[in-house]
Amino acid sequence: MLAGAALAAPETYILDRNQSRVGFTYDRGDQQGKGFFPVQSAEVTLDLERVQNSMVDVTLSVKEARAGDLFSTSAMKSAEVLNADRFPIARFKSTQVRREGQGVEIDGQLTLRGTTRPATVQARILRRPDAPKDNSELVLEITGGVNRFDFGATGYPNFVGDQIGLKFFVWLNRATR
Repeated sequence: MLAGAALAAPETYILDRNQSRVGFTYDRGDQQGKGFFPVQSAEVTLDLERVQNSMVDVTLSVKEARAGDLFSTSAMKSAEVLNADRFPIARFKSTQVRREGQGVEIDGQLTLRGTTRPATVQARILRRPDAPKDNSELVLEITGGVNRFDFGATGYPNFVGDQIGLKFFVWLNRATR
């Protein structure tokens, strides 16, 4: 969390879509695969003094996602895994935000493959590199993981592990008043 944050009320932030993305990792036998989902949209309200007043709603593009090589990307988007043709987006919407150590913990609902399940992620709110010290430019770093089988993404079990690690980088600019 930003030390000494001086915002008196919740502030709305606008997504910097060119910088924002969700990285993910997965086990591929004895290797770790990596990929990303572009962030399609985000609604973010941050109260740096009273984090419980904050809200995050992030929509990801499954159709534009990449999982390393062409084969892995094709398999990930297939009907057996994410079924990108039928479910072109994924979404995480917070239900509760609370301070946890130096960061925050966010409870929410994750929708993937048309299935919505509760999910808890950890987050840090960081000032962007070389940004003004007025908190007008921030990065929301969110980490967590999901079991892909909980969402019906059961394809290729002999090639891909069940746990998927997530790391969101949502670059934000405070909305002008």
